[in-house]
Amino acid sequence: MDQVEDPQAAALRFLGDPATHGGHAVSRIDTHSNVVFLSGDRAFKVKRAVRFPFLDYSTLAKRKAACESELKINRVFAPELYRRIVPIARTSTGRLALDGDGEPIEWAVEMLRFDESQTLDRIAAESGIDDALARKLAATVSAMHERVPVVEPGSWIAALEGFLDQNAEAFREAPALFPAEHATKLDRAERNEFERLRPLLANRGKRGLIRRGHGDLHLGNIALLDGRPVPFDAIEFDPDVAAGDVLYDLAFLLMDLLALGLGRAANIVFSGYCGQMKSAEDLDGLAALPFFMSLRAAIRAKVTAARLQYAGSGEKAAESAKVYFRLAVELLSPPPPLLVAIGGLSGTGKSALAREIAPFVGPAPGALVLRSDVERKRLFGVAEAERLSADAYRAEATGKVYGIVADKAARVIGARHSAIVDAVFARPEERAAVAAVAASAGVGFRGLFLVADLQTRLKRVGARGLDASDANAPVVRQQETYPLGRIEWVEIDASGSPSETLTHARSAIR
Repeated sequence: MDQVEDPQAAALRFLGDPATHGGHAVSRIDTHSNVVFLSGDRAFKVKRAVRFPFLDYSTLAKRKAACESELKINRVFAPELYRRIVPIARTSTGRLALDGDGEPIEWAVEMLRFDESQTLDRIAAESGIDDALARKLAATVSAMHERVPVVEPGSWIAALEGFLDQNAEAFREAPALFPAEHATKLDRAERNEFERLRPLLANRGKRGLIRRGHGDLHLGNIALLDGRPVPFDAIEFDPDVAAGDVLYDLAFLLMDLLALGLGRAANIVFSGYCGQMKSAEDLDGLAALPFFMSLRAAIRAKVTAARLQYAGSGEKAAESAKVYFRLAVELLSPPPPLLVAIGGLSGTGKSALAREIAPFVGPAPGALVLRSDVERKRLFGVAEAERLSADAYRAEATGKVYGIVADKAARVIGARHSAIVDAVFARPEERAAVAAVAASAGVGFRGLFLVADLQTRLKRVGARGLDASDANAPVVRQQETYPLGRIEWVEIDASGSPSETLTHARSAIR
């Protein structure tokens, strides 16, 4: 008696046949939970008939429901990519047909095919993630989180413990990849952090910061389309897995950048995202960021290990799983926070130095930069590059700006993260006030005051393009008359190249 072919195997063989696609060549991509066929300008994604602790595609009905859910959910993130779901049906003649009449034996999500080399994991491997793309990523994720719905927080918070259980079980089953001693240490540390953070997570849930996000926001699930980062392949199989604190969603992207050694890009995404927060109170959530990134890294390690039987290179997948696991462990032992203040007259290069040094100031993904020029524009409700009138620079307004920056810095270091405050700090009382923020929190403080000659500062200010600073040549000349008083911070000669200034500053901070 002839053996009857498994229906899914038949469907996959059918989709892999060029004749199914009008003779176009077909490429196949296998993962632990999906099989994707690329042909011409179309892509067909089939749910693999598998069941894991974190997803269940074991029946045709469940796979169809998952396809329908994927289409609905991902049209929120990438409407230009997701077209429809189509059946692979057996006709009355016994042949298979794509989107044909007859009894469906499998379902697929049809997508618009894009250039596979333009996913960000491939771009990162080829050329890295440059500053401009990192800034676009920050803006994309921030805008995405604004439009996704708020969810009831209790279910997700309760589900976190289940995620920890699933990770622990997966690590126990693969001791060759995940050494038992380190797995036990990681599990204990993450559970302790989770218990410590419960009240914070509950509060953020009440404030609408737990939402139905992307859920799987790593670099391989973001494509560059017409120069725009577009997230796709959002989680559809479990609302609790897809939901989470907005920083938990962001943490996946930050963690993935760190795992690839792209710390500068991670810091730019982090600072850019935080710069779009609606309330200073949102910064309190940074207390959970090490836990969020560690949990994301652990989940990525677990899922990567699950792919080993389908991966084209088992050795490569195994090493990737180990990298994510080591990162998960490291992220839960962050260095103590530090408050750095960078002062100096306009044109000394404060903002450039703050951006350059931030990735080197732990905890990961580096210090959050708080710039007085940006906060002033936000205070007056104008775009960063829009010029303000002289009234916006009166002493009363400047006092408010410094107060806002100090409050944000206090929240950041209170959350056990590092901050860099970038402002002129011309007056002794301004310098004393920011130092007092660190002292009140029991956090280390480094004050750097940049100095450069007048001609250097005039040249730099004159060469600026669009920028949050409104300083021009008259302002630079006027600042020559400022009574700076005794400067107790470390004075750094900033008249040389940016790299020289960075070297001096890093030495001073160490």
